[in-house]
Amino acid sequence: MALQPVVKRSVSGDVFEQIAADVLSGELAPGATLPSERQLAEALGVSRPAVREALQRLAAAGLVAVRQGDATTVLDYRRGAGLEVLPRLLVQAGELDPAVARSILEARLHNGPKVAELAAASMTDESQSGDDASATPHTATPPDNAHGNTAAHREAVRATLAHCLEALATEEDPVAEQRHAMEFWDHVVDAADSIVFRLMFNMLRAAYEPALAALAPIMSAEVGNVEAYRELAAAIVAGRPQEAADIARALLEPATTALIEVLGDH
Repeated sequence: MALQPVVKRSVSGDVFEQIAADVLSGELAPGATLPSERQLAEALGVSRPAVREALQRLAAAGLVAVRQGDATTVLDYRRGAGLEVLPRLLVQAGELDPAVARSILEARLHNGPKVAELAAASMTDESQSGDDASATPHTATPPDNAHGNTAAHREAVRATLAHCLEALATEEDPVAEQRHAMEFWDHVVDAADSIVFRLMFNMLRAAYEPALAALAPIMSAEVGNVEAYRELAAAIVAGRPQEAADIARALLEPATTALIEVLGDH
């Protein structure tokens, strides 16, 4: 007998997911009122505390407004929600939303060059234009001094990018290649030292990861372009912001354009 791990489910989490799906799909329109806690509990077969916890989470996500002694009102998530709803918007009822996917791709193409520019700008003036990030052995030291512009920060960035490049260059699995590429960009975002771009990257990655297998055929040329990644790493470590931005744009644009064209056919 093959035993499978038991998945523990949260009752309030299930209530949250059900109502959030209805709000994000438009089935519950902005301005609509939800039934009372008691009515929801009875209809869903759960306790009132579970409903109350779910409603609090929905309010924190900007999906509903909960007022003591008054009805719970559905909000326009486009006005009040944050990036945390993006993965739920991308895939609804098991289907990919082309418009949301297009928006993610456009954000990726816009943000990538700027993040690379900021990462390069964080380096010191001591950088040498001939630096090659791929030539530095890997070290476990993370780029934890991004705003200090120290030699230690530059060396840490060089090492972490070199480690990613080594993994990317030797990987043959197309899905794993995308993961290595994401790790590379994860370290570039660290070097950029921008909390806004960090949070945006986290959410874009969460939305992107479930589609890795489906995207592999189109992304293969980009993630397989190890030389472009090497050039980008070298420009960042050498402290050449404009060059880093230009390389990043040239790296990201072909696959982005191809994916948007595919989405336009759906």
